[in-house]
Amino acid sequence: MRLSALALLLALPVLRADEGMWTFDNLPTRKIQAKYGWAPDRAWLNHVRLSAVRFPEGSGSFVSRDGLVLTNHHVGHHWTQSVSDAQHDYVKNGFMAASREQEIRVPGLVLLTLLEMENVTDRIDQAVPPGADEQAAARARSAALETLAKEQSAKTGLDCQPVSLYQGGQVWIYRYKKHTDVRLVMSPEYGVAQFGRDWDNFSWPRQDLDFSLFRVYEDGRPYVPAHHLAWSSRGIHYGDLTFTVGHPGHTSRLETLAQMEARRDVTNPIRVRSLERGRAALHAFAAKGEEQARLVSDQLMGIENSYKEVVGETDGLRDKVAMARVAMLEKELRAQVEVNPGLKTLAGQSWTRIEEALVQQKAIAGEAFLAGSFRGDLLHTALSLHHYAEEMVKPAEQRSQMYQGEQALAVLRGRLMGERPMDAERESVALQSLMASVLQELGADHPITQSLLRGKSPEAATKELLAASRIADPSVRRAMVEGDPRGILESADPALVLARRLSPRLEEVQKRQQALQSVITENLTRIAKARFAVYGTSTYPDATFTLRLSYGSIETYPLSGTLAQPFTTFAGMYDRAAAWGPEAEAGSWELPARWIERRDKLNLFTPYNFISSNDITGGNSGSPVVDKRGELVGLAFDGNIESNAGRFYFDARMNRCIALDARAIVEALDKVYDAKHLVAELTGK
Repeated sequence: MRLSALALLLALPVLRADEGMWTFDNLPTRKIQAKYGWAPDRAWLNHVRLSAVRFPEGSGSFVSRDGLVLTNHHVGHHWTQSVSDAQHDYVKNGFMAASREQEIRVPGLVLLTLLEMENVTDRIDQAVPPGADEQAAARARSAALETLAKEQSAKTGLDCQPVSLYQGGQVWIYRYKKHTDVRLVMSPEYGVAQFGRDWDNFSWPRQDLDFSLFRVYEDGRPYVPAHHLAWSSRGIHYGDLTFTVGHPGHTSRLETLAQMEARRDVTNPIRVRSLERGRAALHAFAAKGEEQARLVSDQLMGIENSYKEVVGETDGLRDKVAMARVAMLEKELRAQVEVNPGLKTLAGQSWTRIEEALVQQKAIAGEAFLAGSFRGDLLHTALSLHHYAEEMVKPAEQRSQMYQGEQALAVLRGRLMGERPMDAERESVALQSLMASVLQELGADHPITQSLLRGKSPEAATKELLAASRIADPSVRRAMVEGDPRGILESADPALVLARRLSPRLEEVQKRQQALQSVITENLTRIAKARFAVYGTSTYPDATFTLRLSYGSIETYPLSGTLAQPFTTFAGMYDRAAAWGPEAEAGSWELPARWIERRDKLNLFTPYNFISSNDITGGNSGSPVVDKRGELVGLAFDGNIESNAGRFYFDARMNRCIALDARAIVEALDKVYDAKHLVAELTGK
């Protein structure tokens, strides 16, 4: 087939790209070998896979034989904050354990190592009854996969999780080892780890010491992993081949063009407006004082990151050249389906069915988004208590799956009870922002708005609810959960009264959304199976927060009329700090005192951050960057601003991974933090 000039132009980035977040069973080794003259073998892949760990919202890796784990400062931020208090602010001031006895256990932090993977697609497909409609087929597949994962967890003692790849074209069981005793070892000061703060987020050049160290323990002793990454003694250089090993969270590159257009025109604008309101509320709270700023530092960093990300995604969906390429590839696949009788029967109508469901989804987009936004501690807890009580008054055999079995109920009750009282000031910010969002997006006359506000302003409704409700107290919740569930359903606590008003409407919206989504999911699965029939596994699946490997090289790109530099140095950080001064933009480029005092001890031309063409996305934060020897040369922590559209497509011309150089970590530990014990453990010297 001959390509037109435009089609050829659009296809060229695909042909050139080091593109893809590849699963470990399907790495394009021939393509890597052809371009770089080397490709990893199975032993290399097993080594880096078993060295990798998954954090709750990011990635990491074992970097010593004594269970030392390396990740980003911003991945560890929440957990570092959780072991801090007003007298010990380990986020702002940093933390260093001078000995293993000083390492701080982090309650609730669980890390996972992927041990085994099994393709169960054929077995799950057999669970779909003949003639089942789209919703029934989707339910059957989901139930069969969930059941299989639970059976394997019980049989193996591992954490077995269902994984859907290629939009349901393949389904797997991934088996993980859980690490539940994790301790904080070292975290640098926020001012150097997030140098430039949100101004420099998603930017290049960059000078961030974005790392932290934890240690896994087992039976009270440091855990000895079967594999860990050796620290590179050679370092990395311009043009060198690199790999990232991590857990990219979510991409939508296999969605249909209609889905991407719906995100661009409807759902993303709603998200942007909500994030703008949340940012404003958190900044106002943080401005009240140093302790308030500490309490919301994790939330504020997260929401600023999300705002830039969603805005960047939306801008990418408006890129005419990139979206023309998406449209061309979809048109090509549809043409292949149309001429194949079997594929036409399977998926010929799937694009139309998705478009029809999207029309209905767009009509309830505001309600659906807000129904999933009731996550503030008080209202979320009230709704959870209400749902718990509704389930528990039913006979045991009629309850939904998560409310069956004493072990599951014990975990659920523990979550509902909690241990700490809710912070009233912080809860006021979250509630008021939520209520303002509902009023703005749905209007004063909408049933959800009327149930929530009862004719009051968001400020007045928030103040009244927080003043009267008692469920913020964990002892009150404990009494409710341990008592008769009918007491929750009959309680006069205003938060529970509100939950009773809201719950039916929210459940109705969620059921409509789930029904429409099941139609979309089933038809995406059919399209995925057709794509498999046409292209096989020559493509990679969308990211699903499961372990992936991407490859690329240290590579520049056009930037501001010149070329982006491949590396930065400590000298560049000090220059930027001096150029701005310590008070500019609320101290965004102010260096911690320790870094001013130790400047003369550093080799200022040590490579600090670098860029590569590796394909990454959110969730890859904390991914080790390794070389051909399987040694650690860096730590991925961000992408450039141009890469935010990477959720929907990869642009080889501009998308870059930003990483912290391993040489900078050792230089900082040695010269600034006097952590020679950690340097010796990391380097083996």
